[in-house]
Amino acid sequence: MKIEVAMGEPAGSVLQRLQHDVLEAIALGISFPDVAMLICLNVEALAPGTICTLIRIKEGRFQPVAAPSLPCSYSDALNGLAIGPNVGSCGTAAWTAGPVEVRDIETDPLWADYRDLALPLGLRACWSSPVIATDGSVLATFALYYREARGPTPLERSLVKACIHLSAIAIERSDAEEVVRQLASYDPLTGLPNRRSFDAAIGKLCNEGKEQFGLLLVGVERLDLIDIGIEELSSDNLLREIAHRLQELGPDASIFCLGGGLFAVLISPCADREELREFGLRVLSVLHRPRDWLSVAVDRGVSLGGALSGSDGSTPEVLRQNAELARAASRSNLHSGYVDFEPHLRTAALQRRAAFFDVETALAEQRIIPHYQPVVRLDSGRIVGLEALLRMRRRDGSIVAAAEFQEVFSDPRLAYHLTDHLIAEVAKDIAGWTAAGIDCGHVGINVAPADFIGESLGVRLEAAMAKAGVPLSRIVVEITEIIFMDDPRHNVADLVEDLRKRGARVALDDFGTGFASLTHLLTFPSDIIKIDRSFIDRLVTDPCSAVIVESLVDIALKLGKRVVAEGVETQLQADRLLSFGCTLGQGYLFAKPADVAVTTRRLSGRYADAVV
Repeated sequence: MKIEVAMGEPAGSVLQRLQHDVLEAIALGISFPDVAMLICLNVEALAPGTICTLIRIKEGRFQPVAAPSLPCSYSDALNGLAIGPNVGSCGTAAWTAGPVEVRDIETDPLWADYRDLALPLGLRACWSSPVIATDGSVLATFALYYREARGPTPLERSLVKACIHLSAIAIERSDAEEVVRQLASYDPLTGLPNRRSFDAAIGKLCNEGKEQFGLLLVGVERLDLIDIGIEELSSDNLLREIAHRLQELGPDASIFCLGGGLFAVLISPCADREELREFGLRVLSVLHRPRDWLSVAVDRGVSLGGALSGSDGSTPEVLRQNAELARAASRSNLHSGYVDFEPHLRTAALQRRAAFFDVETALAEQRIIPHYQPVVRLDSGRIVGLEALLRMRRRDGSIVAAAEFQEVFSDPRLAYHLTDHLIAEVAKDIAGWTAAGIDCGHVGINVAPADFIGESLGVRLEAAMAKAGVPLSRIVVEITEIIFMDDPRHNVADLVEDLRKRGARVALDDFGTGFASLTHLLTFPSDIIKIDRSFIDRLVTDPCSAVIVESLVDIALKLGKRVVAEGVETQLQADRLLSFGCTLGQGYLFAKPADVAVTTRRLSGRYADAVV
């Protein structure tokens, strides 16, 4: 809208109306390019013979915004031009942060490289003024061109002075709004579109339904365990680098950061499941380049699942759920790499959810209880200790072994609470036996990976035992190899040593089933080695298993460690173990796990013996 000037109207009145109209446009949220055009058109109307331009300056380069009386080719030629001390009127004004008045473009040296751009358009003079931000930086240039060699009139100077101020207000308001939009739609750490943008993008693809597309969910697990002492391996740098590399997937892949170490990749179009899998493998490839710090940081720590629109869902909610189910399957076995969604994953998830609900309910209702299996001397069958095993008592009284709800231990929170509950129950039972004059020996407690996250396991154990009046020396903490193999910070050994210093003994459980077991036998701070039942099962029938067990027993004893054989079910197995020098075992040959009442009778009977 142009301002109409009445005959004889004072210049001050005209300026006031111009300011009012521009400020009103800014207040109404009119876009900055439209506000810039409004300013330029009105200045040209109020000062006949002028040609007005407004150019943004970003990162030291021109971004033309408004030039209503010039051809587009002129603005196109200026776009991206770097400012400098001899770059016409506008480039020099931006460089010096001061007004530049050129009365004759044809002869002025500032225009030496640019007069061929201006003169053919009839532009003979140019007066450019910088638009300055409140922090002193140059936001833009506001210029008046003339078709004759001259300088500005007093009216034009007044107009420009007012318009520079108005332009600064409009630009800073626009930039502030852009920051708000950026924060609302982009992740500030990675610079990627955020969850809100992802929701909009996948919603649009589903609603349009024009072509099949794929969804990949990429998760980086256990960010809290990354060694923040190494700058490259800080979690922030890790996420930034992952974001950068995911953008290498190409123009068909749109990358989003959903927060919490989770990224989404939308592939559109995606012809079929094979193409989706190909993208998944490309994701793994860019994240695991050989001899690269990122590949070390995320090794065995990236989960990746995918779903295909149409066959795996037609709504954003279903596609996200199914891609997440596939990612969860990848997360449960981090060596499996990329996982496609399959219908059975949903069934498994429902079963897992039911198991979580059952265990959480049982825990709240005090129906999670320990059953104890005796550790005995193989030569006499006499009880010398116990292993506490988690059991869940259903409301109908039936007992469920921990193997039937093993999946709940994948939830660190629930696994942590289960261990705390088991520790408290064991402490109470040991205190009860001690008060009754019954010596149960050492009691083994199995722990989960979650027990090595957060508060020290030694602190938790010591507090629970002290509350029950039981010395921590009565406890054997049983740890499987997988716990310290899957330990990016390599601090499990330190935590285990802390347990030993506090008085607990440590057993290396299921020994022989993991990788590099002999190395762990030498380096892991343990007191007891428990040979896995898979070797004992084949002890009598498989000569190779017999050789392995005999060697393990010999090495462990020479290292000063006690040896317990698990899963002893026949007398032949017990006799063979004794011939190897293994004197301790547990298994159905001697007793099945039983509740505290049955265990109390066992400990009080003829099979009770002294502590190991």
